[in-house]
Amino acid sequence: MRLRTPLALLGAALLVLVGPPLLTPGSGAETGTRIPGLRFMVPNTPGGGYDITARTAAKNAEEAGLTGDIEVFNLPGAGGTVGLTRLVGEHGNGRLAMSMGLGVVGAVHTNKTPRTLADTTPIARLTMEQDIVVVSRNSPYRTIQDLLAAWKKDPGKLPVGGGSSPGGPDHLAPMLMAQAAGIAPKSVNYVPFDGGGELLASILGNKVAFGVSGVGEYLDQIKSGQLRLLAVTGAERVPGLDAPTLREAGLDTEFINWRGIVAPPGLTDAERDKLVGLATALHDSPEWKESLKKNGWNDAFLPGDAFGKFLDEQDARVGSVLKELGL
Repeated sequence: MRLRTPLALLGAALLVLVGPPLLTPGSGAETGTRIPGLRFMVPNTPGGGYDITARTAAKNAEEAGLTGDIEVFNLPGAGGTVGLTRLVGEHGNGRLAMSMGLGVVGAVHTNKTPRTLADTTPIARLTMEQDIVVVSRNSPYRTIQDLLAAWKKDPGKLPVGGGSSPGGPDHLAPMLMAQAAGIAPKSVNYVPFDGGGELLASILGNKVAFGVSGVGEYLDQIKSGQLRLLAVTGAERVPGLDAPTLREAGLDTEFINWRGIVAPPGLTDAERDKLVGLATALHDSPEWKESLKKNGWNDAFLPGDAFGKFLDEQDARVGSVLKELGL
């Protein structure tokens, strides 16, 4: 992806992953992907991107017969760092994994948490997706140009909501938009929510002027007319959605979000390899490929050590971007 601002380096990041799935005994027993008692933590509230991908993955794994039942549970708080702290504290637990993404990377920086993703065992990066700019159906802003014109006049009076804490994707995307529009990032009135589920109610209730979230989180609301889609943040339009890219709207920037899965530290090689193998089998399944298409997610599979290297790079990039933004 081509980002022409220094901040845009961050936009080059991608992905979304879902954790291990649920399933009855079948091919999983034969391929070695079955992990009895596996639990999958979602570090934000129900309805957010991590939650949707985790539960989609669980369903797909169940359909594909990769493993037995997986408990998917939510442990929200502090942009995902509450869940991260819990995960790191489960040293050596090969039956626990956590859905995560760029938002957790940013939250570690802004919350100054002592636990970081370097303390975890990287399992896989699975997907990437564009962010979207949306308003309620009764919003006065009918186009992205309408919104930008009002935003430029008085940035502080137009609160923008996002489903991640400062430093996360839903925060960085509007900051990049603001910079490209000639608006000082520090003047942006950003309102963080703990996941897309909480954000949705505030957009529909016009408590924020507009919202920024992942494309897969609000497809149903866009198609039903509850939300009006103004723009997408990637390099190309999203198939099936009638909305311009930010570049088409005159903003020289673009942004892609990513998500993945990590496990506790201290796993044996066998435990780590089994989790990576399960993620790989999920990635290769026709059920998962159909979910990618349905949710507007792009395949960006990166397993094990390669994902670990990517996490190190993202950590450095997020720190650099936040510093440049003065945030």
